Formats: sequence, structure tokens, C-alpha cells
Amino acid sequence: MYYTLSLSTTNLKTKMKALSILTVSFFFFLISCRKDEFTELPAGTTPYVLDLPENLAQYLPEMEIPADNPLTVEGVALGRKLFYEKKLSGDHTQSCADCHFPDKAFSDVVDFSIGIDGSIGTRNAMPVINVGWMNTLFWDGRSVSVEDQAFGPVVNPVEMKNTWAKAVSDLQSDPEYPALFKKAFGTDVIDSVLVVKAIAQFERTLISGNSPFDKYLRGEPTGWSEADILQAYQGYALFMDETKGDCFHCHGDQYNPLWTDNSFHNNGLDAVITDKGLGAVTNNPNDDGKFKTPTLRNLAYTAPYMHDGRFATLDEVLMHYSFGLQNSPTIDPLMKSVDAGGVQLSVTERNLIKKFLLSLSDDEFVTNPNFSAP
Repeated sequence: MYYTLSLSTTNLKTKMKALSILTVSFFFFLISCRKDEFTELPAGTTPYVLDLPENLAQYLPEMEIPADNPLTVEGVALGRKLFYEKKLSGDHTQSCADCHFPDKAFSDVVDFSIGIDGSIGTRNAMPVINVGWMNTLFWDGRSVSVEDQAFGPVVNPVEMKNTWAKAVSDLQSDPEYPALFKKAFGTDVIDSVLVVKAIAQFERTLISGNSPFDKYLRGEPTGWSEADILQAYQGYALFMDETKGDCFHCHGDQYNPLWTDNSFHNNGLDAVITDKGLGAVTNNPNDDGKFKTPTLRNLAYTAPYMHDGRFATLDEVLMHYSFGLQNSPTIDPLMKSVDAGGVQLSVTERNLIKKFLLSLSDDEFVTNPNFSAP
């Protein structure tokens, strides 16, 4: 039986803190903590103050918000309404929320997201969680800001199949929107830039940091039994162990509460690469088959998993890393057990890591009334 089964949670916290501290400097190297100078807020608007859970506030740099799009109460409210607005699609049947369901941690429920006329995409919709600290978005990293990301779906021929001219015209003729844009941005003349700025403001408020694991680290009631928390921390020990799960190189630790390195890896899904991922963006063959490391937060809600939704359950994900790795020219060196098919985790070890992963799921996030349709 693996040695951590006999450890108390207190001893585990001490042991894991010693291991975790080694990766702190690496995480802060990955994320800039530069703070932009904000331009003047639109007249009559109220600054929106982000309410961060203690461990996020302690270990994350200050959210980097564009100087020309500061958060305001009015802008966030408008962005929330637009996130659920079906008039952004060509036939007024689909909104952002139709591929990013709030009760699914703003992810989709199918492997490939479906557009307005039934067109099927090629990727699983990534969850919208803590994106204000993300320096790239989409599985292939083709967008470098939340605003940039929000431009794409409206005109995507597989998604909303609209033009920005039509979308803006439909909003401009709506009886509510001109006044809402006036309140948020000081003008009732709507354009695509203001639309995506508002959506980006709302998306930056979608902050998750109140999972049972977060609460345990903060010394708060978790809603879990002591036995469940102990198993979760034992799973975390395996997650951090370079000879066992060895997951932290890509997903970080408790001092990186994003649970992603914000980088790209070929994690051994295929021997023959058919989706180039990052390589299609950079045109560098060394990037073929590399995809962004997804956050581990809210995995209880975000199935199916991987860029193409190929795994329906966490058990399948853990089996892949244990026995299913496929070698290819660009496979990441971190997949060092590829010749053995994976890290060869036992059933007990896989179940403990699964318990830890589920402890990162935040019920308050998926039920937050501030995130639902207005």
C-alpha cells in the first residue's frame, strides 16, 4: 500500500508545503504581475472591485486588466446580459452561454460544440474560469486576451455564423441596449469593440476559488468528511510525487491556484497527429499536437475532457496517463514514462488522485446567482 495512506493531514500539509514551495518562483515567472495605468473611468460609472478568496489573493499576481477596459459595475452588468444574448448569433438562437453553461463551470456538455445550424466544431469548449489571469486562450492559444477571444465566436462560420455589422445593428435597434451602453461606456452608439469589452469585463469576474481543497487550506469548513479530505490530500501527495503521478509540472500546486501552467504540451494522446493545435497557430512543426494545459478546477462539472472531449470520465483520463500514452515526434519530455505507456498508477493511486481532483470543484461557482442569466 502506498506510504501516504498512513499519513495524517497535518503531516501531509507540512510535507507538501516543502515540495510545493519549489514551484512558486516558476509560476510567477510565467505570469506577469505588471499593473497597467487605467484610463479615466467612463463618467457616472462605479469601479467594480473583485472579491478574491484568500488563497487566490495571496498567491496570484494582481489581475492584469487592460488600461482601456477597466472593470465597472455597469460594464460587468452589460457584459453579463450580452453573454446570454442570442441576438449575437446569425439567427438569434444561440448565445455564449449555449456553449459555456454556468452549471457546467462555463464549459460545454458535448465533445465538439455545435453551432446555430447544427454545424459541429472540432474542439471541446474550454471552461471560462479565472481567465483574467490567462495569457492565452483557446486550446491552441490563438487569442492573447479575453477581449480578443470574445471577437471570434460571433463571426465563426461554425459557431454563431453572424457578421459584426448585423450583430451591432440588432443590438442598436433593441429598446434596451443603447441606454445600457450609455451607462457603461458613455455612448449609446454601439460597436463591436464595446460589445467585446463588456463581455470581457463579465468574464473576468468568473472567479473560482472556494472548492473543498481551497477551504481546507484556509482552515475553513469544507463540507467534506475528515476521511474524504484525508484521501484528497493523499491524492495531492501522489499528484506532487515525481515518481508517481508527476502532475504538478503542468498543473502546478496549491501555490498556483490556477492549476495550470498557462503553457502548451503534447500529452501523448496520439501517435499520428491530426489536429496540430498550437502548431497551426505558430506554423512551427515543433508545436504540432500541443494544446493548452486546462485548469483542474471544477472537473466535476466540465466533462468530457481533453481538446476533443475524447474522455468522458476522470477515470479514463487517469488511465491515459497511467497506461495509454502514445509516442510522437513532439511529445513533451514531461511524458517521460511514454515507453511504458504511462506512470503505471495502481487502482488505489488513481482513486486517490481522482479524489483530490474532485476536491478542486467549487459548488459555489456553478450556483453563483451573479453569474446566471440576468
